[in-house]
Amino acid sequence: MGMTIGEKLSVRKTYGETLAELGETRSDIVAVDADLSCSTMTCCFGKKFGDRFFNAGIAEQDAICTAAGLALCGKTAFVSTFAIFATGRAYDQIRNTVAYSNLNVKIVATHAGVTVGEDGASHQMLEDVGLMRGIPNMVILVPSDSVETKAMVKFAADYQGPVYIRLSRTSLVNIHNEDDYKFEFGKAQILEEGKDVTLITNGETVIEALNARKILLEKGIDAEVINLHTVKPLDTQTIINSAKKTKNVITIENHSIYNGIGSAVCEALSENCPTKVTRLGIKDVFGQSGEQRELMHYYRLTADELAEDIEKILK
Repeated sequence: MGMTIGEKLSVRKTYGETLAELGETRSDIVAVDADLSCSTMTCCFGKKFGDRFFNAGIAEQDAICTAAGLALCGKTAFVSTFAIFATGRAYDQIRNTVAYSNLNVKIVATHAGVTVGEDGASHQMLEDVGLMRGIPNMVILVPSDSVETKAMVKFAADYQGPVYIRLSRTSLVNIHNEDDYKFEFGKAQILEEGKDVTLITNGETVIEALNARKILLEKGIDAEVINLHTVKPLDTQTIINSAKKTKNVITIENHSIYNGIGSAVCEALSENCPTKVTRLGIKDVFGQSGEQRELMHYYRLTADELAEDIEKILK
């Protein structure tokens, strides 16, 4: 039996365990970390395969370049650190060393969004999807639970070219059953069909959108919920089809509303099917220090606040 709906599991631990599992049959897989392996959970791989695990130290640019060098030697290189360092500090290396040469490097970044918590603004990466979206050859995946995380890591291992996987610090409630889940790369997942409004989200806000839908149903509002697990390449057609049906789109993300999935959806619809879009997320501010759940409430990303705001938008 695989992971089931309702289990609350650490997506970081799932990543580490999946990587270690892949390492048993794939001798080409190597892992690079920037002195955070007990947080990113690449330590699971390192304990099993010490000769294929490399700690670059607190030198994230070197970590990316080391992964690139290993890829050039025929290895499938997974490299991990916190999202703030992976995409912010090492942007130049990702762009010019990894993506420009279309190297087989998989950047699995953890601790994305405001839910890093008490570490505050300096560690809360709210711009990483935007940074990665602008780089040619880059694939962007954002899992909503451990089932999806495991599937995405396995996909990334087989995919030829750069991949960015965005993981949260928080443990997430499974919305999928592993035994019957199939990850469809580049195909947005319609979790719930509805007719009054389209909610497009991914990552740790998927469960919040699903719970907000339940609250809205009690008020006579039937929301469609789409899990945009693949941000790039974007499934434009599913977005257009839903927008044509509901004629009102709301995006929800634990990320800046500038250049995140809200922007991606706006670009797709403005060119193909002009529709009113409201972007819910972090509104051009830095995050702040606080307990994870308190921050989700403060930035109005929990089901209760989302339901309130969606109802106001529709009125």
